[in-house]
Amino acid sequence: MRSVTFTGSNQITLLHCGAEFFPELEAACDAAISEIYLETYIFAADKTSERILAALARAAARGVRVYVITDWIGTGRVQSKLLHNILSANGVRHRSFNPWFRRGVARTHRKICVVDRKLAFLGGLNINDDLISDDDSADPLPAPRWDFAIGITGPLVAAIHREVTMQWARLGTLDLKSRWDRFRHARGVHIEAANKPAIAGLVVRDNLRNRRTIQRAYLYALGHARKSALLANPYFAPGRKMRDALASAAERGVDVTLLLGVGQFRIQDAVARSYYPKLLRSGVKIVEYRKTQLHGKVAVVDDDWATVGSSNYDGFSLFVNQEANVVVKDARFARALRQHIRHGVAEGVVIGYEEFANTAWYRRAWYALAFYIYRGLMRVITLGKYT
Repeated sequence: MRSVTFTGSNQITLLHCGAEFFPELEAACDAAISEIYLETYIFAADKTSERILAALARAAARGVRVYVITDWIGTGRVQSKLLHNILSANGVRHRSFNPWFRRGVARTHRKICVVDRKLAFLGGLNINDDLISDDDSADPLPAPRWDFAIGITGPLVAAIHREVTMQWARLGTLDLKSRWDRFRHARGVHIEAANKPAIAGLVVRDNLRNRRTIQRAYLYALGHARKSALLANPYFAPGRKMRDALASAAERGVDVTLLLGVGQFRIQDAVARSYYPKLLRSGVKIVEYRKTQLHGKVAVVDDDWATVGSSNYDGFSLFVNQEANVVVKDARFARALRQHIRHGVAEGVVIGYEEFANTAWYRRAWYALAFYIYRGLMRVITLGKYT
C-alpha cells in the first residue's frame, strides 16, 4: 500500500463546470508543442466533444503526438469504434480501456490530461456536454452539470504524466517481462519535504499497488478533522469504514456536511438513503442537490485540506475502478472550493432526522432491499472485500 507524495510550489486553478474547464482544455491543446495525453471515462458525441476532438486533431496536424484513452463502457461500444476511426484518421493514437471485459470488470473512471509535461488537468468532468445527462437517456439538464476540475502546473505534473503514460503502455502489447519491469520500476511514493504552496499530491486507485489509497486519504483527513468537513459526491454507497469515519467525526464535534446528488438512478438513491438514519443520528448533516445533475467529487476538511478528482463514494470507485484524485494542502484553494460547496448546500434540500424517520414503511423497505442487493453485488464483484 502506497502513501501520498506531496510536492510544493504547484500552481492549482479550480475550474467549476464545463464553462470554465473546456475552454482551458481546448486552449491547452491548441498551444501544445510536443505531446498530449488524454484519459477519460466518457468521450461523447455532442457539440462539446466535437470541439475537443477538433482541438486534438489540430494538434496532431501540427506534429504533436496525441494519445487518447477512453473507457469502453463509459464511452460505449459503438461510440468507441466511431471515435477510434475518427481519431486515427486525424493522426491521433487511441486505445480503449478493457473492451469486452477482457481484463475483468474494472473500468478506468479517471479524467486526466497532460500537455507537454508542463500542464495537467484532473477532476470529475468527462468529455461531454454540460447540459446533457451523462446516462443513456441523453435528457437535457435544467442547469449545467455541477462538477469540478483543476488545472495544474509545477512539480506535481510529473507524477500525473507518469501515471497516464504508464496507463497507455499497459493498454498496449507488452510482454510479461516488460509489464513486470514497469511495475517494479514505478517510482515509490513517499512524503517529500514540501513547504511552499500549493502543496499537493496525486492519489490514484488501481488493482495493483493502490487498492485503497484514495479511501485511506479520506479516512486520514476525517480522522484528523478538528472543525469541519464538507463533502460533495453524486453516488453515495461507501463501505462501513467510510461511513463510520463520517459518523465518528460528527460525534466528536466536527461539523460534517454531505452534499449528495440524487435523481439520476433510482436504486442508487435508495441505497444512499438506507445509510441516512445512522448518519443523521450521529450528527452528520445531509443535503440533497436536486437543481441539476451533481457530478462533482470534492471535499474540504478544516482550513487547508481539499480534494478534487474522479472517485465517487461507492463500491465501484473505492474498490473496483481506476480513479485519480489530487489532495491539496493550501488554505486559499480550500477557501475557494469551500465557497462552491457551501453555495451548493444552500441550493440543496436539507434532510432532517425527524422528517426522514417518518418516511412511509414501504419506502424504508425499498431502501433496505436496495442496500442488500447492492451490498451482495459488491461483495461478489470485490470477492468479499467490500465491507
